[in-house]
Amino acid sequence: MARRRRGLPVDGVLLLDKPQGMSSNHALQRARRLLQAQKAGHTGTLDPMATGLLPVCLGEATKFSSHLLEADKVYRTRVRLGEITATGDAEGEVIERRAVKSFDDDEIESVLARFRGDIEQVPPMYSALKHRGRPLYQLAREGKTIERAPRRVTVYDTRLLGRDEAGFELEVTCSKGTYIRTLAEDIGQALECGAHITALRRLRTGPFADDAMLTLEALEARGGQAEREAALLPADVLVAHLPCFEVDDMSAGRLLQGQQALTDTAGLSEDSPARLYRDGVFLGLVTVIAAGVIAPRRLVASTH
Repeated sequence: MARRRRGLPVDGVLLLDKPQGMSSNHALQRARRLLQAQKAGHTGTLDPMATGLLPVCLGEATKFSSHLLEADKVYRTRVRLGEITATGDAEGEVIERRAVKSFDDDEIESVLARFRGDIEQVPPMYSALKHRGRPLYQLAREGKTIERAPRRVTVYDTRLLGRDEAGFELEVTCSKGTYIRTLAEDIGQALECGAHITALRRLRTGPFADDAMLTLEALEARGGQAEREAALLPADVLVAHLPCFEVDDMSAGRLLQGQQALTDTAGLSEDSPARLYRDGVFLGLVTVIAAGVIAPRRLVASTH
């Protein structure tokens, strides 16, 4: 007999402001308990040191979280020059100190320009990437170093926000998979003085920005279940960039039973994903399999 899942069937997306010093999973579980949700998942981890936007998907929204994993991100970070740490951030031991010469803004901008566009990064050892089933950070804590292949990422912009004798503050707009710690280390190497980050905050993930975030404390202060659920965005915000179909009851019934349905697919090619609605209610995703024909791709389990 299947075990009944504990909690309530809460569906939606919470834009959580992850606090410093807490892992993404711990923050996720705290939010899930506050909402009494049966199921929850996040859309890309933040380091414990980092703060900011962590979209938490609840219930049926977890089915569409992969679309946000692919999204571009915006970060604000503080870069300290002259010190290289084991982890690339302020939580690691300082393993090397170097003299820092006096830089003017033009010199810094010249180096930043070298790290815009498509670049290659070697993932840090202190990361959640796995080697033979084990996260690299576990191996790093054992003093082991594994060879990592470079990865191509895109840095759309690195904007210098301010600077002082210790370092500078940057706003970075980048593709998925970009390690800001590694970017700061590489910039430090290019400046010939080394660097690590002392602060990191995620400001944007895909269409979501930090001005709509809630802290765990603010969520808890909302009191009742209804008030807390009112903070959630609907699951279809995760796929709002996709085209959509509004179908009648007969077509919806066919699709919900795993069958194909006929509709106007003008302008869409085969294999195109699209949102599906009946009477304005989101039913999930379908795929165009031929001109005028759609088939279920990932549907919600219910429309409560």
